[in-house]
Amino acid sequence: MEIVKLAEEFYNDEYSDAVLYAELAKMEKDERIKKEFLRLSKMESGHAKFWHEFLRKRGVKPRKPKVKGFTIFVVKLLRKMLGPGVVASILEMGENSAIQKYFKFLTKYSDEFSEEEMEELKRIIVDELEHEKFFYESKRRFHVENVRDFVLGMNDGLVEILGAVTGLSAVYPHSPKLVGISGLIVGVAGALSMAIGALISVRSQRQVNEAIRERTKVLFKVSPDKAKDEIYEKLLEGGLPEELARDVAGKLGEKGEAVVRLLTEEEEQNEFRAALYTGLAYLIGVAFPVTPYFLASSSLTALPVSIVLAGLALSIVATSVALISGISVRKKVAEMVATGLGAAFLSYLFGHLMETLFNVSGL
Repeated sequence: MEIVKLAEEFYNDEYSDAVLYAELAKMEKDERIKKEFLRLSKMESGHAKFWHEFLRKRGVKPRKPKVKGFTIFVVKLLRKMLGPGVVASILEMGENSAIQKYFKFLTKYSDEFSEEEMEELKRIIVDELEHEKFFYESKRRFHVENVRDFVLGMNDGLVEILGAVTGLSAVYPHSPKLVGISGLIVGVAGALSMAIGALISVRSQRQVNEAIRERTKVLFKVSPDKAKDEIYEKLLEGGLPEELARDVAGKLGEKGEAVVRLLTEEEEQNEFRAALYTGLAYLIGVAFPVTPYFLASSSLTALPVSIVLAGLALSIVATSVALISGISVRKKVAEMVATGLGAAFLSYLFGHLMETLFNVSGL
């Protein structure tokens, strides 16, 4: 039965998380975070017991959970190398994934639960939401809002420049340094473009938030009734019943500053930090496919080395994305490596076509 299979997965996940939090608590020097990890470990142990009992009541003897040793090793390594912020980002995404899985499970199989089990599972979801909030606050504290941008920026640099040097290899098979220099130039230009794009995007969002704040402040000062009407309309658009929307709008209309904070509550990133993370990540991605062309005697000799290095780097990026997103590492690695190398293959065919049509290497 699918419900039993999912329950067994949840049991293993909760047990593994309890072990992970206990291990992180052992290496954490910040006493506040250490105590929180221990508290979370205890809560996850309670969740594991719930799933153990859930399975037992359905005549299934749960197997001894397999602790995800690789995940624990990677998370502890990241904690040592990159600090608690990166770990907070990874764990936040993991908790969000658990929340979504539990909610879908509860919605789909609600008829399979006793009333007591239903209430217990709802309590577990609330616990997971609390966990996510803790990790989100920890992530803000350690300024790692750009972790995902870094990972995706590195992926962009890998795929785009791998495609470029692969295509150029077909055009200049006997000029590896020319291919390497061309790839490096394109890579630096791409990194600058990505960094500037990130800077402008984050700054624009901050400016939009500032404009919303100022407009809302002016509206509350000049015409509180108009402000209440706008709040009322927004609540109606959000699906609230008319009577409730009017009541809420009236109460919110008396708290101008609170409404301003509510409308622009999302934490604003530092645009210069966002640009640095994005541009640096792109350049790191560029280094893998480009480097072999400065060392090899021909482009065709450098090409397979470049592909292997890029494939390994894509695997690392895919593993990071999978761990951060709480999805299958194997599937994500296969997806990203296949698409990245597929793009490189198509680029090589296009470069070969250009060489055939224009005989560029003979010019």
